Amino acid sequence: MDRTATDLLRTATAQLAPDPRANPLVPLIASGEASRDTLATLALEQYRVIPADRTAFLHLARRASEEPDAAAYFALLAEGETLAQDHLEPFARACGIDEARMRSYEPLPGCQAYPSYVAWLALNASPTDAVLAITANFSAWGGYCATIAEALRVHYGFRSEDCAFFDFFAAPAPELDRRATEAVRAGLETGLLDEEAAHGYGRLLQSYEAMFWATVTRLA
Repeated sequence: MDRTATDLLRTATAQLAPDPRANPLVPLIASGEASRDTLATLALEQYRVIPADRTAFLHLARRASEEPDAAAYFALLAEGETLAQDHLEPFARACGIDEARMRSYEPLPGCQAYPSYVAWLALNASPTDAVLAITANFSAWGGYCATIAEALRVHYGFRSEDCAFFDFFAAPAPELDRRATEAVRAGLETGLLDEEAAHGYGRLLQSYEAMFWATVTRLA
């Protein structure tokens, strides 16, 4: 059954992988063509995304009373969002964001659609189905972060502490992967996993993430 859960996660990640053209912003950052103001927009939007996702993950953990492995997965995700929030401040400072700009900034609907849908999943999706969808989505996000972290150092002269937000998400997360596999395995054993529903959630997550990147790029 372990192999079945692993294969299911691997298959979902492959099937839900975004089109390489779905993220026009990361190539601009990778080449150093994105402006610092564009990087600032990215930081300001993440200031809304991270706490919203953390709240959603905590809610999913609480809802998973019959799915303790899924509950453990989401609790670990929420802990990660807390750490990511701490890493976000140095990146924002390096982008030139001060407190006044932070207070006056109005978030972009195209960027906030993603966390809004994560919140929808927290309210409506089976936690185990959400595990499968979110795990597949995070695979692409980690790759984006690795590319951005390198580019910030090479093209923008950012220090390691300024890149820590992206380094954090780019780093391997074996414990999170193990928790995801356990949650999917338990879902298969109990019949609580609905693969069709999970894939549908995953497709929407990828679409909303693509909308996030496209929205920031339009301001570049």
